[in-house]
Amino acid sequence: MQNNPESSNSSVLTYPELLAQLQGDRMPRHIAIIMDGNGRWARLHGVRRSAGHKAGVRAVRRIVETSVEMKLEYLTVYAFSTENWRRSRGEVNYLLKLILDSLITEIDELNRNNVNIRFIGSRQELSSAYYRKVMETCTRSWNNNGLHLNVAMNYGGRREIMEAFGEILQDVQSGKLNYADLDEKKVGDYLYTSGMPDPDLLIRTSGEKRLSNFLVWQAAYAEFWFTETLWPDFTREEFLQAIIDYQNRQRRFGARKVQDKI
Repeated sequence: MQNNPESSNSSVLTYPELLAQLQGDRMPRHIAIIMDGNGRWARLHGVRRSAGHKAGVRAVRRIVETSVEMKLEYLTVYAFSTENWRRSRGEVNYLLKLILDSLITEIDELNRNNVNIRFIGSRQELSSAYYRKVMETCTRSWNNNGLHLNVAMNYGGRREIMEAFGEILQDVQSGKLNYADLDEKKVGDYLYTSGMPDPDLLIRTSGEKRLSNFLVWQAAYAEFWFTETLWPDFTREEFLQAIIDYQNRQRRFGARKVQDKI
């Protein structure tokens, strides 16, 4: 795990200069982001939390546009966790409406940019009407083959694993699945991210350094990148800096680059 260094070139180099530094053969296929800091941003600017969440939506748009430009395959953003239901009813209702309204507002632009958008998460707690509206809107993009944008909505990594094993148990009991055939790949087929590559790079804003129940299974070998920047202030330049830092790392997946004598 690594922090954004204070001496980062992101404050010096321009966006085109950073874009030119990207190594095409070392690009991550899948980037996941814990978008943290909307509330602190609002307090810092002396505005309501709702204004912080709106500013966070603008940051999502920036990063999606950047991801499209550099032809990223998968981007997963943590929009609403299973723990977020503990917030005040007013804030929860506002967030649910903001997420749905933003999806409806942006779907035409997403289609024009060949973005395939899916919501991943649990259906529990969500009303059938809300879920139906989300699905109706998302399916309009499912013929697109550009950026795959996953919005983690009502998402919890532990719940995801529990629901997956519930389905596995049902399939074993019904004879659809042979328990002896169960392996990590098969478990992955039951997760919300079935068919997708695991995240290569996981970014978290606002200075916190924990997973917060996000992609618990999938992030086992992800590279982590932390920044003190609050999510609404997260720029496309800093996004590229995170990718450049990732490209300069050596990923070993538990092995050694040089096999020393034992």
